[in-house]
Amino acid sequence: MSVPALAERDELALGIDRAAGARPIAGNRLEHFPDSPRALDAMLAQIAGAAAWVHFENYIIRDDRTGRRFADALAERARAGVRVRLLYDALGSLGTSRRYWRRLAQAGVEVRAFHPLLSRRPFDLLSRDHRKLLVTDGARAMLGGLCIGDEWAGDPARHRRPWRDTMVAVCGPAAAALDGAFARIWRHAGGALPPDELAADPAPCGDSTVRVVAGAPGRARVYRAVQLLVATAAERLWITDAYLIPPAPLYASLLDAARAGIDVRLLVPGTSDLPVVRNFTRVGYRELLRAGVRVFEYQGPMIHAKTMLVDRRWARVGSSNLNASSLLTNYELDLVAECEELTEALASQFRRDLAASSEIVLQPRRVPLPPRLVGAPAEGAGAAAPHKRSGYELGAFAVVALRRVAGGLRRAIASTAALACAALGALLLAFPRIMGIVLAAGAFSLAAAFTLYAFERRRAREPDDG
Repeated sequence: MSVPALAERDELALGIDRAAGARPIAGNRLEHFPDSPRALDAMLAQIAGAAAWVHFENYIIRDDRTGRRFADALAERARAGVRVRLLYDALGSLGTSRRYWRRLAQAGVEVRAFHPLLSRRPFDLLSRDHRKLLVTDGARAMLGGLCIGDEWAGDPARHRRPWRDTMVAVCGPAAAALDGAFARIWRHAGGALPPDELAADPAPCGDSTVRVVAGAPGRARVYRAVQLLVATAAERLWITDAYLIPPAPLYASLLDAARAGIDVRLLVPGTSDLPVVRNFTRVGYRELLRAGVRVFEYQGPMIHAKTMLVDRRWARVGSSNLNASSLLTNYELDLVAECEELTEALASQFRRDLAASSEIVLQPRRVPLPPRLVGAPAEGAGAAAPHKRSGYELGAFAVVALRRVAGGLRRAIASTAALACAALGALLLAFPRIMGIVLAAGAFSLAAAFTLYAFERRRAREPDDG
């Protein structure tokens, strides 16, 4: 490698360090978990193996079969003398019963709610803890986009496939940095951690360098890092995002990258648990496609992963979606890694996801209207495995279907109204005197009808003579 090339790579790394507000941490081993049930099992195994403390933080923790598995594991460790701290978001876990938290507290788990909904500081409601993190003993960690609920576990007996999500397991010094990120938000939600729970100094486990990017309201750390990664991509930019509504500068960067010949691909849900977000995502499709961006909609269950691949060097995995809420107002946690193994694993998974997706293309119309968006089977796509939607997914699917029907009805009404107004205008031009008399007669008739109605209402309010 030439000296200028080496200098260029170092300057890029320094720029990302400054943009993300993070330092490079070497000596880590990273393991990719693209299978949600397997990731849940790995998290439970990590909890079971904790010897000193468990720090667990998640946006959604449900009181369902999966949530109770985690409650059992956490309670068992607490009873065994391990210090267990659990932080959940009060809005994300709104449907979880008080009995669930009370049971954990009775077992010795210290439970805190982040930004309770009934607060003296109402503006706190806008900033949520959207992070997903597990750290044990300061030496092992898992983070990504996976929440704790049956949607992520699936139910093979009922033909319900799990949501597609991504987690990364971290072994090495970066785990201690993730523990530090937990400590800061734990202190924000209440008192500080004991000093000894931040004293871990894990030995190197591998040769991967990572940066822990802790997003906070108004800091835009993840946003700045993503912007820099997109702007410096030279070969490929592959993004998987659950709720993609990029802010205008990031949207423009994606367009510019595609126009410059970069292989820009976006993978988003075909059916979302938040249909309104999916509709907003589709608004920008035409301009993206015209610029050369390839857009794919996943045809399996909800895809909830948040990943980014830049060339063959950089990989981002975490809780941040590429929208204003995640990038500007929430507390988020991402990992930006320089790891060839993780990069290749994410690339392989991205290709598998594309094979289960439809590529959105522009189909010209015969009438002078913008081209239609249609889904075409992706290259290498095979028959999708049967999936029975859960009640939660069925509700979201029904909303999308109703909106499509309502949209068609609105278009039909609008078309009829347009034709009627055009016909009326033509008659006025062709027969101005006759049409003037007709309109005047109609106006006087309406005036008489309204006058009669008002008179009858007044008589109805007058009391009868006695």
